Amino acid sequence: MPRPHPDWISALPRSRLLAEYSMWSANLIRLADDLERITPHADILHIDVADGHFAPALLFFPDLVAGLRALTAIPIHVHLMVDAAVLLSQIDQFAEAGADLISVHVENANAGDGLQRIAAHGLKAGMVLRVETPVAKAAEWISRLDMLTLLGTAIGVKGQGLDATAGARLGEAAALIAGAGRRVILAADGGIRDTTVPLLRGAGAETVVMGSLAFGAPDLAERMRWLHGL
Repeated sequence: MPRPHPDWISALPRSRLLAEYSMWSANLIRLADDLERITPHADILHIDVADGHFAPALLFFPDLVAGLRALTAIPIHVHLMVDAAVLLSQIDQFAEAGADLISVHVENANAGDGLQRIAAHGLKAGMVLRVETPVAKAAEWISRLDMLTLLGTAIGVKGQGLDATAGARLGEAAALIAGAGRRVILAADGGIRDTTVPLLRGAGAETVVMGSLAFGAPDLAERMRWLHGL
């Protein structure tokens, strides 16, 4: 089974914006074909998992991650938008399916237990903040994280515009990370458009979760040259 290098986070480029591809925006009927198409360009694959309670959508499941894992060594980031009652079991299932990084929401009352369970599986750990959650809520966890993701739109809904607070929130998160004493990648997720990515990059984002901006690009290679040039 292909896997990235164990220290893949440290190996990610620091000199350019990273591209995290949201598989929610791929052609779900021809997922393997879309994976092949994006492989030359993707730094990370992003898998959204939602239980219909914590977030309104219903997506994705461990077998999908296992299927992708069998085809690629690109790091797989699983973003768990699930109720606290199932958080630990979901971590176990996606770890076994082949995830490389699992992110939990700071809003989960058992987020700390979630980070501990992720570490027990030997995986990289991330945390996500809803757009309405103060960035300061992540401060107590920052030394345990490999990635911090800020949502720029309401959780689990496609196609929304970027919240006006997104840039300032990224700046606040970047200041938190500066004192972490380790590499913590700052990610922006939601409202990712050609008009918003320069703002997000300027505010400190190191990676953006690309949906239609990538999968709907008329020329993906040209879109990536633009992204890397920011």
